Amino acid sequence: ENFGINRQDITKLKAAGFHTVESIAHATQRKLTDVKGVSEQKAQKLKDTIKANRLVCTGFQSATDKLIASREIIFIGTGSGELDGLLGGGMETGSITEIFGEFRTGKSQICHTLCVTCQKPLDQGGAEGKAIYIDTEGSFRPAKLVAIAERFGMSPEHVLENVICARAHNTEQQFELLQDAAALMSETRFALLVVDSCTA
Repeated sequence: ENFGINRQDITKLKAAGFHTVESIAHATQRKLTDVKGVSEQKAQKLKDTIKANRLVCTGFQSATDKLIASREIIFIGTGSGELDGLLGGGMETGSITEIFGEFRTGKSQICHTLCVTCQKPLDQGGAEGKAIYIDTEGSFRPAKLVAIAERFGMSPEHVLENVICARAHNTEQQFELLQDAAALMSETRFALLVVDSCTA
């Protein structure tokens, strides 16, 4: 609104799943015009406003700026020093990490562990944030979070309060939950989004 975009258009964009300036900046013109009430002219105005006010970097950056930005990346510990070493410090925030493998090899266990470790202080391999867990297989177990919290000497009650979860029964529901997660992440400090999904 501070940059001349009216509240009605912002409401329409949020309803369509655009909850951050970045999501608009990275969307195609066509995707923006798919939003009811957003014409080609409005879509272009949105893009121009973002670019003119440098709200999101969409062009070239100096290597110096990239280096400075990389120093702000937080790594979340997995609970395994050896795995963290292989990953260069843990799971990198602000990126997508895919974990795959055979049935019963510990994928869901790592997801549960990350829901706890992301809450730890920065100097202990955490991100001081909350976690969102989208469960597509019915494998989310709060009791696992309690055991992991106790392993790390953390309050189980506090850990449980900082993890929100939802069950997705189909891909359409999963997509809707991802949009809801984007809205939540734009309003609250969530350090982790887990989608525990079987793609076999």
